[in-house]
Amino acid sequence: MGTRIALFGTSADPPTIGHEKILKELCKVYALTICYVSNNPSKKHKEDISIRSHLLKTLIEDLDNPKLLLNQSVSSQWAVESIKKCKKIYESNNLDFVIGSDLIKDIFYWKNFDKITDEVSFLVILREGYPVESNTLKMLETYKVKFKISNIKIPNISSSKLRSNFNYSNLPTSLIEIVKKNNLYKSTKIS
Repeated sequence: MGTRIALFGTSADPPTIGHEKILKELCKVYALTICYVSNNPSKKHKEDISIRSHLLKTLIEDLDNPKLLLNQSVSSQWAVESIKKCKKIYESNNLDFVIGSDLIKDIFYWKNFDKITDEVSFLVILREGYPVESNTLKMLETYKVKFKISNIKIPNISSSKLRSNFNYSNLPTSLIEIVKKNNLYKSTKIS
């Protein structure tokens, strides 16, 4: 497969309208967007990965785009492992690893950083309040990291922000009933 594939791993704890917007926009640009839910080793997750992947699967099914797939089999807490699995399954060397600007400076400390940068280009999604600073840009250049900064505009919401000030309007419509019915994120304030 010679066309570019977007690989979008997320904690999705829970998926927000921001995730929904990113997925819609990736489908406009990429021949295929592969999504998965992972356990980020630097985060404490509110809900189990099986619940979070069910929520993301529901969102993806609701978006109903043949260019958008959930493939939980590529999930790993280590990006390098997810990248290897994706390349093998989809027989592609043209991967863009999607990452938020809040995490871009952390990639230098990721397990097997040098292998990751050999395997993929990064697509950086700008998040409000998290500009890509000049020292980070210099480091990306120094380490010869292939990247581009997306012009996708996303709502100023994150899973952690949603959990700390819970509001159903920040959840994709297709997830509201599931979250309510299963009393998910119940220790958060419900408005």
